[in-house]
Amino acid sequence: MTPAPTPAPTPALTPVPRSITVVGASLAGLSTVRALRAEGYDGALTLVGAERHLPYDRPPLSKDFLKGAADADSLALGTAEEYDGLGVEWLLGETAARLDPAARTVTLGGGRELRTDAVVVATGATPRRLPGTDGLAGVHTLRTLDDAVALRADLTAGSPRLVVIGAGFIGAEVAATAHALGLQVTVVEAVEVPLERALGREMGLLCAGLHADHGVELLCGTGVAGFSSDGGRVTGVQLADGRLLPADVVLVGVGVRPNTDWLAGSGVAVDDGVVCDAGCATGIPNVLAVGDVARVPHPFTGRHARIEHWTNAMEQAATAARTLLSGASTAPRAVPPYFWSHQYGSMIQLAGHVAPGARPRVVEGDLDTRSFVAAYELDGHTTAYLSINQPKLFNRLRRGLTPLLATP
Repeated sequence: MTPAPTPAPTPALTPVPRSITVVGASLAGLSTVRALRAEGYDGALTLVGAERHLPYDRPPLSKDFLKGAADADSLALGTAEEYDGLGVEWLLGETAARLDPAARTVTLGGGRELRTDAVVVATGATPRRLPGTDGLAGVHTLRTLDDAVALRADLTAGSPRLVVIGAGFIGAEVAATAHALGLQVTVVEAVEVPLERALGREMGLLCAGLHADHGVELLCGTGVAGFSSDGGRVTGVQLADGRLLPADVVLVGVGVRPNTDWLAGSGVAVDDGVVCDAGCATGIPNVLAVGDVARVPHPFTGRHARIEHWTNAMEQAATAARTLLSGASTAPRAVPPYFWSHQYGSMIQLAGHVAPGARPRVVEGDLDTRSFVAAYELDGHTTAYLSINQPKLFNRLRRGLTPLLATP
């Protein structure tokens, strides 16, 4: 990917916007509203959400919610009392169709036009689908609460055979959850080493080994050529190497694409997400972006990228609020990116940036027992920590991470 152009500095926002519309009612959008109110903003706030649900926590969708250990109410990110106190106009079940910064309007899918002094884009991302899956019953992606409800219904109808396409974190978590439900699970991954881009080859292989530890078949180095069906419902997954895997349910976890189509013609720069400066400003006055849709230079990694992590959404929301209310786009402090995943009863945690060329070194524990902390080191500098089942030590060590400024 070519480096994203850095937006021009946003002109001073004078006066403070009297009205702000946040488009996207998930964690990043809600966190932006909270941060604005916490900073003392008392103007009009509108929160537009494509889903009909109030904001909810997504990480449990592939784990506790999917296996029935949590219900929808337990996923709520806020309470009715808090939302009353925020003084927000909620527009749920509404999609944004167009942004016109010059006219200061957001047009919704149904044609309604919202006039607003400032816009925060928090529209997140949509799972990628595979050719031949549209309208095919039994084939799922997992991003929303409705996705999880539909997938759970299929996984708990008898004892279906599940094929998971993609051995990234979402795919691995769904495979682990389905295994805990007693189902037959096969995971298919196009690359030879799952998670190699995120963790490097050695640790990617080790995390992939969690599947084998629990009797889940992992097939790597082969793509998907198509699907077999009967009466409009999936019956198998045809691999590129000629094998046909029987399947009653399929979960496609092959990444996401940022939700930016509605910004066409707005003047907002889009390149694998909304291109922002370090303060989440787009270069278009009074238009900012946060969360999975925002491509922002991270002060710790030095990379201009989208970071699809829970903690990143929270941090960018605070940054965007400060930018809007101060009139100056200021980079936040260099907090290491942090991510966690639960698989097969193991807690996987990663903090920092696995820089190209960095090599992992075990500083505590043992790889064979799947209980350790490893430090990624480059030129004598620790750039990241990876832990499995060592949360206390990991949390202590990650606080000492500092940026490697030469990281590309």
